[in-house]
Amino acid sequence: MRNIDTMTVRSEQSVLATNKVIRNTYLLLAMTLVFSAMTAGISMVINPPMILALGAMIVGMILTFVIAKKQNSAAALPLVFVFTGLFGFALGPILNAYLAMNNGGQIVMTAMGMTAATFLGLSAYVLTSKKDFSFMGGFLAAGLMVVLVSMVVLIALPFFGIHIPALNLAFSAAVVLLMSGFIVYDTSNIVNGTYTNYIMATVSLYTSIFNLFIHLLQLVGFLSDD
Repeated sequence: MRNIDTMTVRSEQSVLATNKVIRNTYLLLAMTLVFSAMTAGISMVINPPMILALGAMIVGMILTFVIAKKQNSAAALPLVFVFTGLFGFALGPILNAYLAMNNGGQIVMTAMGMTAATFLGLSAYVLTSKKDFSFMGGFLAAGLMVVLVSMVVLIALPFFGIHIPALNLAFSAAVVLLMSGFIVYDTSNIVNGTYTNYIMATVSLYTSIFNLFIHLLQLVGFLSDD
């Protein structure tokens, strides 16, 4: 009987710990998205050179490794805001470029709405079903490697005088599918208690949302361009 009671207590503690991670993750994610939107707005007003925006994104990527090492320290939380702020700043010139297009405002709002709908829909499904999607880890890792190699190829092609817009379109479509998979995978790991640190869970979800938005923006912009 005592063993059963101990198991029950441990089970309840595990559920409470998981619920706390879920609550903290989505609270921090919401805060970082708002902060990122603010830095994107500042960047749009300043309109820095694209090279500066690219530099901010590279520094942000480097910060993810620092955050991973500091995830259990007091420094982790401010580092997350620096990371998301840099990514938001990098987004400013990109948004300005799309807003300069015909129906630019509609393109940006459509991509934003599609990103929100995709994230909320996938998250709601996993949160309500509580299915375990950890089996997707290997497929997503392989897909990420393919995407990275494809990105290098796409960057190299213009140097050889090769410009194939359809390849960029296919690449963006692949990234959208991959990021959707990562949202399902990460949310499943949070719900099922695999992720015990809300800092890293937030960074993972934010990165997926950011990339999802960027490539939906490219797809909508491509399809809307006259």
